[in-house]
Amino acid sequence: MLTGLRGAGVILATQAVAGVSGRPAAALRHADGGSVAWRSSRPAPGGGDYRGAVPQSSPDDAAAVQDPWAPREGREPTTLLRAAVRPRMLALLVLLLAAATVCGLLGAWQLGRAEVRGHAAQERHDAELAAAAPVPLGDVLAPQESFRGELVARKVALTGRYEPAGQVLVPDRVHDGADGYLVLTPLRVTDTGGAAAGGADASGAVLPVVRGWVAAPGDADVPPAGSVDVVGYLQASEQSGDGVADGRATAISSAELVGAWGGPIYTGYLVVVSSAPAQSAGLALLDPPRTPGEGLNLQNLAYAAQWWIFGGFAVLLWWRMVRDEARGGRAEASPETAPSPGLVAGPSAG
Repeated sequence: MLTGLRGAGVILATQAVAGVSGRPAAALRHADGGSVAWRSSRPAPGGGDYRGAVPQSSPDDAAAVQDPWAPREGREPTTLLRAAVRPRMLALLVLLLAAATVCGLLGAWQLGRAEVRGHAAQERHDAELAAAAPVPLGDVLAPQESFRGELVARKVALTGRYEPAGQVLVPDRVHDGADGYLVLTPLRVTDTGGAAAGGADASGAVLPVVRGWVAAPGDADVPPAGSVDVVGYLQASEQSGDGVADGRATAISSAELVGAWGGPIYTGYLVVVSSAPAQSAGLALLDPPRTPGEGLNLQNLAYAAQWWIFGGFAVLLWWRMVRDEARGGRAEASPETAPSPGLVAGPSAG
């Protein structure tokens, strides 16, 4: 009688466990198909054990549990290289490279337009300065005053006296493709034609004057004597050279010339356009100095930069899409949920 009741209790316990797990009330098996051995978590009275209380795992059960981050069977994680060489990505690469090439060509075209328009604007500016009437030197520059870049190629007028004893030659200067010498003569200013800039007294100050160019040292003549009215273009003083010696100066530098001519001195120099009385016809007059500038139109330069940035974005877009493609492949290769070593229904153990 007791044996029959114990057997009935085992059956009811088995059905209860199966009901809780949602499995049919049949003999249960592990996920790998092996038989389930049932044992109690605590010993039964009399030294026995309860069969059918707790499933006992076999040693091979751990191998049946999959790594949740391992790729599914038959599928490998997608790498950047694998994603990049897919036909769809290669076709997209060709398309975006073509777009980047077009952007690069358009940027180069805009850069060329910037150079052309910049040079044209600079030439117009220089032509306007050349056609402008001269202004009194005293209205724009005073002796020993810092030379401003805006004064380059500015046409001015003044009166003074040349000092032939201080005349020097500046070698290695090119004019019309020929190498020669600049004739540099000190002009002692007597009248600037206006109020000296900054209120300084220009009377007696020295202004370096480039009277012209000669092919050989013997072609340089003496300057006109007496008071001379001079019109010319202003130019900034050059950086110091090797100094003034033996009638030669390697640079038109006010810092070096003041030691040979005395002061006060102007920080720029004058390129003669005309003088009265006129100087010798043997001196070739120089072309007007060009105004400083990069010679680029800023608007077209900005357009060029924009096109190049667009081309870079096209390449960057492809790289981002490859990276997203690789990430999506990894997500597909990984299972969404990790299988738990639970119980699955199986045929009844014999």
